Amino acid sequence: MVLDAEVMQGRLEDCPALERVWILSLLGRTEESIQEGHALLASASGRFRPLLVLAQAYQRQYRWHEAARLQEEALRLAHTRAREALVRHQIGRRLFDEARYQEAAAEFEWAHDLYRTMGRTSLANVSLQALGRAREVAGILRT
Repeated sequence: MVLDAEVMQGRLEDCPALERVWILSLLGRTEESIQEGHALLASASGRFRPLLVLAQAYQRQYRWHEAARLQEEALRLAHTRAREALVRHQIGRRLFDEARYQEAAAEFEWAHDLYRTMGRTSLANVSLQALGRAREVAGILRT
């Protein structure tokens, strides 16, 4: 959520390309964000972060298939537990947004376990909270 759109708009002038794609998406300029994201992806030497930012832009448009495809590619490129945990958490967020709460919970649990075993307590707690919420919503819908 953007609290001060004017400040965010001002950041577009001199921010790195990756951040620009993210900010455009936050400002609701999703089509522009997606176009710039694809251009960045085509020219990037490392695809991991551009894939995730572009996936978020698609997710904001409820274009689940495109977001999932990019997240799966990012997962294949993760190569470290920290990166895998980041992707798993983002996949969980997409699944939650799709109302696929049990699947989201599984991804959040996976991210939590990865973060916890690396000693990343703060990130592990964020994934644990998301896991709890996904389970809670899934349970409410079953009753």
